[in-house]
Amino acid sequence: MTTRPRFANPLLEPAARPAPRRVAVIGAGTIGPDIAWYLKSALPGLQLVLLDVRQAAIAEALARLKGYADKAVARGKMSESAAEAALAGLTGSTDYETLRGCDWVIEAATEDLALKRRIFAEVEARVDAGAAITSNTSSLPAQRIFGQLAHPERATVTHFFAPAWRNPVVEVVAWPGADPALVAWLRRLFAQTGKLPLVTADAPCFMLDRVFDNWCNEAALLLDEASAAQIDSVAAEFVHAGPFFVLNLAHGNPIILETNTLQADEEGEHYRPAPVFRSVERWNTVAPGREVEVPPALHARIRDRLLGVLWSQSVDILDRGIGDAADLDIGCRLALGFRRGPLELLRSLGAAECTRVLDRFVRERPGMPGPRRELAAYLPAERHVLVDEVDGVKVITLRRPEALNALHDELTDEILGVIRRHEDEPGVAGFAIVGYGGKAFCAGGDIGRFPSLLGNAEGAAQYARDCSRLLVHLDRARKPVVAALNGMALGGGFELATRCHALVAERGAWMQLPEVTLGILPAIGAMVVPYRRWPRAAAVFHGMLTRAERLKAAQAQELGIVDELADGYDALVARAVAKVHALAGRLQPIPDAPVPVPAFEAGPPRAADGRVLSGTVIGIIEGAVREAAAAPTLHAALEAGYRAFGTVACTAAAREGITAFVERRSPDFGATG
Repeated sequence: MTTRPRFANPLLEPAARPAPRRVAVIGAGTIGPDIAWYLKSALPGLQLVLLDVRQAAIAEALARLKGYADKAVARGKMSESAAEAALAGLTGSTDYETLRGCDWVIEAATEDLALKRRIFAEVEARVDAGAAITSNTSSLPAQRIFGQLAHPERATVTHFFAPAWRNPVVEVVAWPGADPALVAWLRRLFAQTGKLPLVTADAPCFMLDRVFDNWCNEAALLLDEASAAQIDSVAAEFVHAGPFFVLNLAHGNPIILETNTLQADEEGEHYRPAPVFRSVERWNTVAPGREVEVPPALHARIRDRLLGVLWSQSVDILDRGIGDAADLDIGCRLALGFRRGPLELLRSLGAAECTRVLDRFVRERPGMPGPRRELAAYLPAERHVLVDEVDGVKVITLRRPEALNALHDELTDEILGVIRRHEDEPGVAGFAIVGYGGKAFCAGGDIGRFPSLLGNAEGAAQYARDCSRLLVHLDRARKPVVAALNGMALGGGFELATRCHALVAERGAWMQLPEVTLGILPAIGAMVVPYRRWPRAAAVFHGMLTRAERLKAAQAQELGIVDELADGYDALVARAVAKVHALAGRLQPIPDAPVPVPAFEAGPPRAADGRVLSGTVIGIIEGAVREAAAAPTLHAALEAGYRAFGTVACTAAAREGITAFVERRSPDFGATG
């Protein structure tokens, strides 16, 4: 088992050392250059050297990185100046002497233990005692790689997933020989630079490769009964790309041979790789989105085996403390391409179905692990939030990085559940809500069931009421809840922030209500609460609602919406925690009384960025704001917003806007009005 980090949110870890200034990546083959591009893109001032025994490999790698930069500029993903900065300070070498002065060395060479040990002996002979040393191995335990070093405490495994410059997940191995401060620093650095670090124990193949490698091996063991195309077709229920398609893409057959041989030697013959991996280079399968016909009985058998190995590995990982339940789920989705995590699947398919599948699987595959506990015990209390305590304040971190921390039903219920669980505890002063990472507090709400409610006024209005359950609870909260805006707060994210008792923000944070650009409106308080809490900013809210204007944190502070500004995540959370303590016993309810609002400016229905909007939807927004402002109670005002959402759901503009969003195109409100 591994010692869990002090904080669930990596960005709450104290900065144990500064950000790296000079890094070396050893191995200019497949993944090494991608790791280098991730680091240079995230830390453009970084000096980085690619080290390899072959000059030709270095030249190819540098050309590849130049190609990445050119493509990013051509696609508008990066400015020319940013691309130049990313490429500056990037060099290659075959000489280990270039490692001198590096404060972090990352090895990304072949999966060969003897080779890695030789590399790290060369590294340790040249870097300073304080330099961090990590290996990108996907399977070899850290103890075996680093145990012979003079200073193993500054070394561990950082396992990236392909493509390393884009895939957000990286496993950080907390092995017994590593300094916990090193693990904390790596987690924090990865989170700061857009990654999702998942801590694992030092078991062979760690956490996610145990899932992926055995998923692929089990698929290969089924080839006596089905074709690769049939197996991939059945797997499409669970993954975006089937196991054989991914193996083709990643040239992964040798990897399965290596990793499953290691597991078999360590843990039993049931992990031995399928012999077919030694004789096949490429699989004859189907691309994602395409399927071949599979007879029902064979379909059911393949499905049971794939689910069986997925759940077998999952319960084993959790029983042995190799990884965390929530990390396992999010890692399977973001690193491995599963549509739903294994525990989410368990929850949705039910314990009875999971028990049936696992019982069959362990009968057919003797030696494979089964559950040691009731299946319900494997389900995490929260999958989308991280909960920490700082100075008597529960810090709730929204962790949906793939959706910029956007709200959906499960995330909403998890936030509400944490607050309910702790709000009556005497030692808890209150709560602070912050987003994961450096980009977003919360990028709004998923559209959820709304597309199915188009044309149904009552259903849409009730949907808005249901989505307000967390916010209504905050209205009645007895302990302070402070929003810490670490980045953008859009739509429902802004509505969540305005229902907290105070807002603090990083200086670069900004707020926006973009719903009008989709032909809809913000239904869970934005047409009501801001006007009652900050009436002198009414004209600003008008612009946010009807023109999707952005509100920057500095302007929000001037208007009294944001209480304090902070520089950096650490200061932001510290200010939020201090604000919770300052508000104890001094909570001010949202005013019940009517509030005057100025007239809306007349003008063409256009967004602040020039996009054509729906005049019909703008008219509904303006009417709802006036009705809510005149309402005698907050409850009545909120009801006006819910009803307006029902009204807008029946417009042609809403149908066009939501359809365009789903189809990833710009809506055309010219014909809808």
